Amino acid sequence: MSTLSILALLCAALAAGVFLLFRRLGAIKSAHATLQKEHVALTDRFRPIVDVDAEKQRVEAQTAQLAQEYQQQQKDLGILKVQVNELHAEFESLEESAELRSFGLYKPRYDFATSAHYQQKLNDIYGKQKKMISDKKAATCSIEWTVNGSKVEGRKQINQTLRLTLRAFNGECDAAISKVKYSNIVVMETRIRKAFDAINKMVEIQQCTIARGYLELRLQELYLCHEYQEKVQAEKELQRQIREQMREEELAQRELEKARLDAEKEEKRYADALKKAQREVEQATGEKQEKLLAQILELQSKLEIAQQVKARAISQAQLTRCGHVYVISNIGSFGEDVYKIGMTRRLDPLDRVKELGDASVPFQFDVHAVIYCEDAPKLENTLHRLFHHRRLNRINERKEFFKVTLQEIADAVRANHGAIEFLHEAEAVEYRKTLALLTENISQQ
Repeated sequence: MSTLSILALLCAALAAGVFLLFRRLGAIKSAHATLQKEHVALTDRFRPIVDVDAEKQRVEAQTAQLAQEYQQQQKDLGILKVQVNELHAEFESLEESAELRSFGLYKPRYDFATSAHYQQKLNDIYGKQKKMISDKKAATCSIEWTVNGSKVEGRKQINQTLRLTLRAFNGECDAAISKVKYSNIVVMETRIRKAFDAINKMVEIQQCTIARGYLELRLQELYLCHEYQEKVQAEKELQRQIREQMREEELAQRELEKARLDAEKEEKRYADALKKAQREVEQATGEKQEKLLAQILELQSKLEIAQQVKARAISQAQLTRCGHVYVISNIGSFGEDVYKIGMTRRLDPLDRVKELGDASVPFQFDVHAVIYCEDAPKLENTLHRLFHHRRLNRINERKEFFKVTLQEIADAVRANHGAIEFLHEAEAVEYRKTLALLTENISQQ
């Protein structure tokens, strides 16, 4: 076979191979296109699932971030709550109008007998304060400072700082002490202590401090000033009570003196009339004599009564413990089962009751018993002692009102004095009429 034939055959075979190759390539392209179409179709078909997973991951990531932020905010909120509670507690402790029950009753630390003792103790405290200041122990600096290399300038600056520190602290103390009263003494004590801490903190960087001993002296001054004011008020009240008692006794003495003089006049008038009748009866006869004898008997009786009144007035004036113990109530003003148990030396004890029912109370008092006895103060003190735990006012024992039943008072009087008649029903005319009028007005509306 010739070379040309061989080349022809090779060309034919090559052409057939190329044809088959292109045909195979076409098939591959066709298959690839089909696969692409199927891929697109599948992608479109499952795209929602892929998007949900991605969205879920995104939401989970945001949720985790928000949870972390929430936890941080909760921590911040907790810190803020603690700060708010601290500030609220501080505000309450410094609020002057805080209720008394928030702090309880103040227990006296000194309880001296007189205001003079308090003043003497205050003067002693003032002396100690001045000594601490003059000895430069009220406020001190723990190190020696230099200013521009000068120790002199350093000491000068520190002395100025200490003076300003004490001035600020003393200003706070003086303001608190000037306003102290029974209802805010704990508030004022807290203010002084907080001022001490705050001012010391401000000068802490300079290592200056107010001495705790000086703080204690200022607190002692606070307590003393409060108790001094209370004692002065108690002494004023006692003096007022003594003056009232003296006025009451003076009025009683005047009444007794007037009663004695009136009884003496009546005695003289009846004695003169009796003498005249006795002279005339000796000269009279018959019916005239009988009339004179009857007149003599009447005059003798009146003279005896006048002498008894005179003797009683003289006796009562001489025996200063004689008087009347009265039991009165005022349900319109004080309510049911509240009674005043008092004493008067007036000849007419109801005059005293009328004085008590003046414009200071809305209604008049009702009298349940008036007991005359030769030792009125003893009976009054006995009743007060028996019902001490039933007092309305536990602070001022000169207020003689008791929450007790009238039967209990009656039993106590009978046990310590003797039989006495009690009026158990309070008439309370003005009060009951007022209630009736109010009821009528309400029904008409």
